[in-house]
Amino acid sequence: MSRPVRGGCGPATGAVFLGEGPMSWGPPAGQHQETGRDHKEDGVMPATIQPMLITPDLDRLVTFYQQLLGAEETARVPEEGPTFFVDLRIKDSDLAIVADKSVQLGTPQRSLLSVTVDAVDELLSRVEALGGTVLGPANDMPWGQRVAHIQDPDGNAVNLAQPI
Repeated sequence: MSRPVRGGCGPATGAVFLGEGPMSWGPPAGQHQETGRDHKEDGVMPATIQPMLITPDLDRLVTFYQQLLGAEETARVPEEGPTFFVDLRIKDSDLAIVADKSVQLGTPQRSLLSVTVDAVDELLSRVEALGGTVLGPANDMPWGQRVAHIQDPDGNAVNLAQPI
């Protein structure tokens, strides 16, 4: 189920497990993931970014992104037993879902997932049946996108954006 990753951190990259909790995955101390070079040599830090959503209900959130956006599971840690990390692939992007039963839903959020899709209106009609919330109808924006604002089942802000 695991696949090689072009960089970043997490179990699918061969990164080192540093301890307990969702922020415990990382590259070997002081090294670039892709090159193995010591960052002290060139002053450059790794630049791969992977959004991670932390949820008290891992299965519910994974199912939402699989059924709404066609996400494919590429890694699960551990592969057997209670899972705490799932890596999803959506087109050419990765989204990690991390289990933490203690996380409080509804807390203020300062991030937004913007997902480019082929048919906003078609997806919008499926959001509520999958446990999400539609915040309003899709609108054509002056920058050339049709955008709908939704929330996933945990209340995370998501934009569905279709090029027009």
